[in-house]
Amino acid sequence: MPKTSDAASLPRIVVDDVHKNFKLRHTHSIKETALAAVRRKPLTTDFHALDGVSFEIGVGEAVALLGYNGSGKSTMLKLISGVLAPDSGSVLTRGRVAGLIEVGAGFHPDLSGRENIFLNAAILGMSKKETEERYEEIVAFSEIEQFIDTEVKHYSSGMFLRLAFSVAIHTEMDVLLIDEILSVGDEPFQKKCLARVRELHAQGKTLVVVSHDLDMVSKLCDRGILLQKGKLRFDGATTEAVQLMRS
Repeated sequence: MPKTSDAASLPRIVVDDVHKNFKLRHTHSIKETALAAVRRKPLTTDFHALDGVSFEIGVGEAVALLGYNGSGKSTMLKLISGVLAPDSGSVLTRGRVAGLIEVGAGFHPDLSGRENIFLNAAILGMSKKETEERYEEIVAFSEIEQFIDTEVKHYSSGMFLRLAFSVAIHTEMDVLLIDEILSVGDEPFQKKCLARVRELHAQGKTLVVVSHDLDMVSKLCDRGILLQKGKLRFDGATTEAVQLMRS
């Protein structure tokens, strides 16, 4: 068992020579597929989402994954979360990882908000006891107490987002992954969410953030990893990474 000081010096995330490819389909129906086959056109092409990416993220770091659409940043976040597996290379994490990647993906539309809190918290790795202890805090943060026993299929998109984010942000975690979620919702709730994320970082949690909001990541993250066409282009200060993005 490593000493506490040794454990603190170990990285939370290790990404080692990761490759990830996807098949892009070029037909959308049986007729199109048949025509393409007759004309000897390719039905699919390989898309190299990540091509030999390596980096480490330490305990308590706040890191922005940056890049234009198709650069591989969201794919990288899903690999870190365990939603996807690399085709080659490895992605290792230490501690409990919570992802704000597809917020509310585990919600059931026919269950009430209350029932979905327990369901989603369990999917995120919390025990029933942990959820019960944090239930009031989760509901209060979401600001939808009045509708907590209503089926979530009757929620507006804003209400759904508030509850889903609140569950995710109150899980017990060592690493928090965030994908664009802070750009959704009204401004007061965005500010509240950002304040909560900063609070978690101040507690020593490791943050990995994907966002097109360069001003937000500049304030939230100290380090920026810039991906370009699936390759690591830059790894350093967020201010420099943002300047490269803007240039």
